[in-house]
Amino acid sequence: MQGTIPGNWYFGWNIVAAATLITLLTVGMRMGIGPFFIPMAEDLQMSRSMLAGIVAIGMLCYGLGMPIAGHLAGTRGTRFVLLLGTVIVVASIIWTVTARHPFTFFLAYGVLMSLGFSFTSPVALTPVISRWFTRRRGMALFFLSTGAMVGIAILTPALSWFIQHVGWQNTLLGFSVLFVVLVVPITFLVIRDQAPEHTDLLPEQAHGEGRPARPVPPPIEVYDLTWREAVRTRPFWQVAIGLFACGYSMNLLGAHGVPMLVDHGFDPMTAAYGIGLIGLVAIPSTLVLGRLSDILQRKDLLAMIYLIRGLGFFGLLLVAAVWELYLVAAIGGIVWAGSIALSSAILADVYGVRIVGLLYGWTFLGHQIGAMISSWLGGWGYETFGTHWVAFGSSGVILIVAAAVCARLPKRGFVQVRMAT
Repeated sequence: MQGTIPGNWYFGWNIVAAATLITLLTVGMRMGIGPFFIPMAEDLQMSRSMLAGIVAIGMLCYGLGMPIAGHLAGTRGTRFVLLLGTVIVVASIIWTVTARHPFTFFLAYGVLMSLGFSFTSPVALTPVISRWFTRRRGMALFFLSTGAMVGIAILTPALSWFIQHVGWQNTLLGFSVLFVVLVVPITFLVIRDQAPEHTDLLPEQAHGEGRPARPVPPPIEVYDLTWREAVRTRPFWQVAIGLFACGYSMNLLGAHGVPMLVDHGFDPMTAAYGIGLIGLVAIPSTLVLGRLSDILQRKDLLAMIYLIRGLGFFGLLLVAAVWELYLVAAIGGIVWAGSIALSSAILADVYGVRIVGLLYGWTFLGHQIGAMISSWLGGWGYETFGTHWVAFGSSGVILIVAAAVCARLPKRGFVQVRMAT
C-alpha cells in the first residue's frame, strides 16, 4: 500500500503521533493558565479581575485565529502554518516576559500568544490527518483529543513545579525552547500534506476486490462546495451549535467547577480531585470513543456525548456525598473529550477534506465564544443571584439542546449536502 513503510506500518500514524505531541504542548500551555495566574498578577501588580479579563479576551483571540489557520493550512500547507505559529509563540513569550505594563502584557500574552497557539492547534492539524485517513479517520482524529487531555494532565503540575523553583518568566522561556526543539523537527521530518491515493483503505476496499475485513460506511455524496457555500448549509450550523455548547461547558467547569463544589460543602482538595477525575477518565475513554466513531454513526455518538454531559452538569449541582461526586465525575469523564474530534470528523465526512480546516476553524470560533461567555457568567451569576444554578443549569440545558440538534445531522453514507434556501 502506498504510504506504508517496512513492516506494513502506515506512515499516517507517524503524522498522528506528531500531531498529538504538538496538541499536547499547545493545549497544555493554553489551558495551563492556572499555575501562572497568581504569580503573574502579583508580579505585574494587576488585579485578578483584570488578568481574568485578559485571559478571557485571549480565548476569543485563540478562536479568531483558527479560521485563519484553517485557511492557511488549505492554501499554504500545514508546515507553513506550524512554522509560522512557532515563530509567533516564541516572539510572544519573549515579549510577555519583558512586558511590565498591563497593556503590553495584554498584547503579548492575551493577543499574540493566543494567535500563535491557534496556528499550532488541532485546527491546523485536522486537515492533514483527514487527508491521510478514510477507514480510521475517527480514531486518528481522536488522538488529538487524547493529546489535549494528556497535555493538561502533565503540563499543569509540571508548570506549577517550575514556577515555584525558577519563576513564571523562566518557565515560559523554557517552554519556548522545548516548543521549538520538538515542533520544528517534527514539522520538517514527519508532517506531509500529500497523502497516498487510497489513504488507509485496505486493498480490497480501495479496489473493490473481495469482501472487506469489516463493514465500512459507503462514501458520502458531497457537492464540491466552496467554504462560503458550505456555511449556508445546515450541517455546518449543527456542528457549530454543538461546539458552542462544548466550549461553554468545558470552560465553565474548568474555571468555576472547584469553587462551585466548595460552596456546596466539599473541601477544596476533594473538589479538585473530583474535577481532576474527569480529565483522568477522559484519557483512556478517547481511545474507546475513537474506535466506536469508525463503527457507529458519528452523529449519534456526538449526540450521546452532549446528552450525558448535560445530565452530568445537573448531577454536579445535586451531589451531596463524596462517592456521588466521584461517580458523576467518572461518568462525565467518559464523554468529556470526544466532541471536538467527532465534530472535525463529521465536517470532513460531509464536506470533504479540501475545506475541512477552514470550516473547522469557523465552527471552533463558536467554541471559544461559548468559553468566554461561560467564564463571565459563572462569576456574575453567583455574585448576582447567590447560586451556581444559573451558570451550571444553563450549561446543562444548552448541552441537551445541542444533543437534539446533532442527532439530526445527516448519516454517513446517505448524505446529500444541499444549499440552504
